[in-house]
Amino acid sequence: MSSLLGRRNRLATARAILMLPIIALSAGCSQDMRDLRSYLQEVKQRPGGPIAALPEMKPFATFNYPDTAARDPFAPLAFGEPEQTANRIQSGPRPDPTRPKEALEEYPLDSLAFVGTLRRGDQLWALIRDPGGTIHRVQNGNHLGQHYGRVVAISPRSIELTELIPDQQGGWLRHEGSLAMND
Repeated sequence: MSSLLGRRNRLATARAILMLPIIALSAGCSQDMRDLRSYLQEVKQRPGGPIAALPEMKPFATFNYPDTAARDPFAPLAFGEPEQTANRIQSGPRPDPTRPKEALEEYPLDSLAFVGTLRRGDQLWALIRDPGGTIHRVQNGNHLGQHYGRVVAISPRSIELTELIPDQQGGWLRHEGSLAMND
């Protein structure tokens, strides 16, 4: 029992010792701030000094790039003979710029869904859902996708199409693709 009382006395003493600095600090904090206000008033009364002028900025040296006989850095590199490249571009496959665009050509091919087919007599149509949820009816020869895709065959489970993909030399490459039925 006496050990318990001794222990309590030591804890009370430790608390008192720890509380002394806190009490001393809080006693120093008073609401009277007359000396601080008078110092601020004195600083505000001092005359302002001159403001230093901004340093003069030296102009940077410019360099004019000559545009004579230089290759356009944004044009694709053409390896090989220029005549061969020009002939290949003119004679290869390319889209018809005068053909009016169809509704499904504004969507990427992977955003379109093949959802079914319709048959009337010997005519088979594919049903395509666009990202907005609208169902479109397409047949052989219709276009869809953003790479000039043209429907070449429709079966009950897939649509076969041919796309024109731009190559790096200004020409076009024919690409065979398909759109499978979503289950």
